[in-house]
Amino acid sequence: MYILGLSAMGHDSAAALLGDSGIVAALEESKLARRRALAGIPREAIRYCLERAGIGWRDVAHVAIASRPWRAWQRQASFRARLAPLAPVSSGYFVNKASGELGRELNNVRIVRQMAGAPEGRVASLDHHLCHAASAFYASAFERALVVSLDEKGDGRAGFVGMGEGTGLRQVASLALPHSLAWVYSQVTKLLGFRPHADEHKTQWLGIYGQSGGDTGGGSAAVMTGAATGAVDFTDLFLEMLRRAPRGPAYLNAKYFRHGFAGELSFTREFYRRAGIAREPAEDSPETRVAEPLRAGIAAGLQRACEIILCEWLAALREEYKERSLCLAGGLFLNPLLVAAIELRAGFDNVFVQPAAGNEGTALGAAWLLWHQQLGRARMAAMSGPYWGPAYSNEEIKKVLDNCKAAYHWCDSDERKLGEAARLLQAGRIVAWFQGAAEFGPRALGNRSLLASPWAPYAKENLNDYVKHRESFRPFALAIPEERCAEYFECSPNGRFLTTMAKANEAGRKLLAPLPPGFLLPDNLVRLHVVHTADNPLFWKLLNRAGENAPAPMLVNTSFNLFGEPLVVTPRDAVRSYFCSGADALLAGNFLLEKR
Repeated sequence: MYILGLSAMGHDSAAALLGDSGIVAALEESKLARRRALAGIPREAIRYCLERAGIGWRDVAHVAIASRPWRAWQRQASFRARLAPLAPVSSGYFVNKASGELGRELNNVRIVRQMAGAPEGRVASLDHHLCHAASAFYASAFERALVVSLDEKGDGRAGFVGMGEGTGLRQVASLALPHSLAWVYSQVTKLLGFRPHADEHKTQWLGIYGQSGGDTGGGSAAVMTGAATGAVDFTDLFLEMLRRAPRGPAYLNAKYFRHGFAGELSFTREFYRRAGIAREPAEDSPETRVAEPLRAGIAAGLQRACEIILCEWLAALREEYKERSLCLAGGLFLNPLLVAAIELRAGFDNVFVQPAAGNEGTALGAAWLLWHQQLGRARMAAMSGPYWGPAYSNEEIKKVLDNCKAAYHWCDSDERKLGEAARLLQAGRIVAWFQGAAEFGPRALGNRSLLASPWAPYAKENLNDYVKHRESFRPFALAIPEERCAEYFECSPNGRFLTTMAKANEAGRKLLAPLPPGFLLPDNLVRLHVVHTADNPLFWKLLNRAGENAPAPMLVNTSFNLFGEPLVVTPRDAVRSYFCSGADALLAGNFLLEKR
């Protein structure tokens, strides 16, 4: 039996195919279309899933969609109706906007039914947050767990609290609009001059430097001025904005937000006054920035406030429901600093965050939810590596290389391939690593990666300046074999998915101290990918091989893509990205390409 799961189609659309043996295939539409944050029906991702399984639509028993458009519209309309006396114009605008979204969503469901040739009963629309929760709980190894989902406004609400036991998953609490930390995070991201709903990760990393007020490599000059000339702690301001009382859920203080909650910047003049920002920014300005180091201070204050609110609230939920395990999902938990704080301070014995915690992961959750709750099927094995994207044979890769007139060398065995990669890395080269099946989710976990030795001179600068073209304050991840991790770091099991942060012990601090800034972060935090041999045996072998002539078996691991694009998927994507970037070599399958 096959079940096709589709994410909510408003943004980051994806498809996942579930069979009797587990997840057969899963992929985001954006990776095939080569554009980020793609909305609508994931047609190419669906086509890939069916082709991977060697089946057609007639073989799909059920289609599960992670959205209930009518329910979303009702909730948003109710929220706007309450605001109408205070902000009639913006409320009317957003009700009309929600009606347009409803029409598009219903039309998408209709088209999916036509594509599937399925009667009403075979296409199910499921609650968005319940699908988020299912994507975390059913992927975990926990028999029982508290499950929390938080995003911006999935199906017209800000969050979900549930209890998972065995194959069951039920709601115990819900968070209503507008009390969404994820929405506020996007607001602040816009305020800091980044793109909302795309650059929230920049806000989180910028915040690391907020306490010290050090150089953050912020880029262009500010067009806004701040009252502060040094680092300012904004934590208390954001706590006042985002919670009603300690140990409670997020609750937005209307004093700091416009009544209509309209537009991409919805802060009141009171917020700008308290933040020390001299003038309110123009909402349509593409260069809206706050002054340095005020930007880093605002980002740090928001991050710390979110950590405090969530850790206290989750601890209260733990005490109320007497659960020792916690599963987290939703776009807010793509923040590894936040996950690490929860692991440390919320008091749970076990915390699990799967690598596709954002909207794309609801495709998995929808399929699992229907499998367990409607069909009554047993739990499957816990998630290991999310390598459910396309894989390519050497023959398929060769056809692309020949078509591109690329010069290459043939590595006649894995040992030869590992030896060549280790040679290049030891020489300080940046190696594009294209092996096996593509990862599902936003992070490179060793199959679509750019690799470098952290001890190579200027490795971080070369990756930033000539390949990634990104801000210098953003850290790179280090990959290490699971067996060697404890020698240098303290890291939870979430390190295998890059969904948390590790902490360097004394040996780790000594090891990383000579490296450029950005590997060892404040509070001895490290962005760490812990590689298990069962998850990715080839990458695990490469780490050990590279460690034979290095202080430790560690490599810099960052995503293989051009600036502004998603992870590469196909051999043609890999060749294009390699030749259009400053990468020194490409290992695609058993083929080695080198630049002079």
